Amino acid sequence: MTTPVPALAPVPSSTADDTGWIQPHALDELWFHTGTACNLDCPFCLEGSRPGDDRLQRITLADVRPLIDAAVGLDVRQFSFTGGEPFVVKDMVAILEYAASFRPCLVLTNGTAPVVRRLTQIRKLAGTAHPIAFRVSIDFPDEARHDAGRGAGNFRLALQGLRALHKAGFAVSLARQMQPGRDEADVDREFRQLLAAEGLPAGLRIVPFPDFGIPGEARQVPRITEDCMTRYQTEATRRAFMCAFSKMAVKQGGRMRIYACTLVDDDPRYDQGDSLADALRARVLLHHHRCYSCFKYGSSCSELG
Repeated sequence: MTTPVPALAPVPSSTADDTGWIQPHALDELWFHTGTACNLDCPFCLEGSRPGDDRLQRITLADVRPLIDAAVGLDVRQFSFTGGEPFVVKDMVAILEYAASFRPCLVLTNGTAPVVRRLTQIRKLAGTAHPIAFRVSIDFPDEARHDAGRGAGNFRLALQGLRALHKAGFAVSLARQMQPGRDEADVDREFRQLLAAEGLPAGLRIVPFPDFGIPGEARQVPRITEDCMTRYQTEATRRAFMCAFSKMAVKQGGRMRIYACTLVDDDPRYDQGDSLADALRARVLLHHHRCYSCFKYGSSCSELG
């Protein structure tokens, strides 16, 4: 979804009535936010996750089972899970076992202590009816720089978790931070050298992400208008926006709610109710500042092609 980006002046979205939008066309992927509780306290976390955080509550198997069943009825292709750290959630293994009985799954994890502690349980998931894949966050190929944000020792722990998951037979990928001013291909080459040195496949998928900011941050970015979405995007690229083919379920106030995508759960304007079928009919206005990252970089949390 790489497109030319117009030079637009930042204008508050509230001043215009021609905001660009996406009309969902399918539920290919249903994401579950496992909660903002995490074992790490990273200052840059786009979800503001940290130990004990409950901005978004931890999910249970009872919470997600009805939504998994409903999504299967809507021909979902994949279930994906993000946090927080999913493996601080007590029911996480049971949730994956249930979800993978219907569809393939993807889990985003920091790969550190919660994963290492639960490896015996996680290895048993290698036998599910549908495969489970894991994406481990390693921000930089440099240990000191990674640990400056995630805490001492977590670079090595993340690599340990990545190796263990790969050795157990799971497909693995890696999430990293974009580095402004650097050639992204050069950064990927540094990561592939690291992976090869650690006995991991040098060709595994690497997913780069820009700086999305923290929850509630009011960043000034260029507006995305209807004209932008037709002048600089095509029907094919519009269909590739995550909000065109996915939803995310979160737990707030003890209830499961459906949000337009994985990046906008800090904005109640993107709460689309509790029905997946109804949410699929709702037009998504691109006025969140993170929508501009999708527009500019083709950012996507999804690995669906």
